[in-house]
Amino acid sequence: MEKISSFKIDHTVHAKGFYLGHVDNNIFTYDLRFKKPNGGDYISNAAIHTIEHLFATAIRNGDIKENVVYFGPMGCRTGFYLLLAGVPKEYALKYTLLTFNKCLELTEIPGASPKECGNYKEHNLADAKKEIAAYLEVLNNQNA
Repeated sequence: MEKISSFKIDHTVHAKGFYLGHVDNNIFTYDLRFKKPNGGDYISNAAIHTIEHLFATAIRNGDIKENVVYFGPMGCRTGFYLLLAGVPKEYALKYTLLTFNKCLELTEIPGASPKECGNYKEHNLADAKKEIAAYLEVLNNQNA
């Protein structure tokens, strides 16, 4: 079988940051890397679950909601994938920064009731906000 794009990245040298993974049929796949791959420090399941709820809700209520194809966690728990239709990197980064800042303003986890979520007990808003704040610092340093 052909190797998929995300497995072609050299994870031994990949760092924290915001990367364009690939473009296919005008769908831009962004790698939002919170943690260094294989670095021994991973996002907890509760925090990653909460970040997914926060970011997915905030971006789908923002200016590029019509362009959002998908937002979800990497199985390795080092970050997230953001798929956007027709949104090049400079704009994707701008909206990612705006969206994560919006996430930090939220005081409740959207969609975290038993009726709305299949694992509603595994959330941690405080840890999610710590991870987001640390990632924003990475992005601000990467783009300074």
